[in-house]
Amino acid sequence: MTSGRPVNPRFDEDMWFLERPGGPPRYRDWTDKPVQYFTVVDKDGGGVLGYVWAGDEDDAAAWVPREAVGPRALMEGLGWFNRLEDAKGRGFPPSQALRELLANPESKYGRALPGSLTDAPNAAAVEALAKAD
Repeated sequence: MTSGRPVNPRFDEDMWFLERPGGPPRYRDWTDKPVQYFTVVDKDGGGVLGYVWAGDEDDAAAWVPREAVGPRALMEGLGWFNRLEDAKGRGFPPSQALRELLANPESKYGRALPGSLTDAPNAAAVEALAKAD
């Protein structure tokens, strides 16, 4: 059953998404190569909010929120993500960005846990840690 009104032919056209160059420079958000990471804890209670990791081999770095914390960990990640993006924009390799973040460990809700810099075999290992309770 139709209303008798013609259908606009634009509704039948395929939509195309064309990515344009530009935007802020970013590290890759995944690597299967070795990484280093540190723990971010809540300023008030000291509970783990998540982890910041970096690996130079694939020019990768990211924030991984701890799943059990929920939205607060996601909000905390915005600050760490922005700081990583800023370091990339200044041409820092991921390991140097990680050192800079550790040297200035405070963020809105959390802080880098002193002495928590650790090696991991890859980004998946850090993500698995964030999923563990």
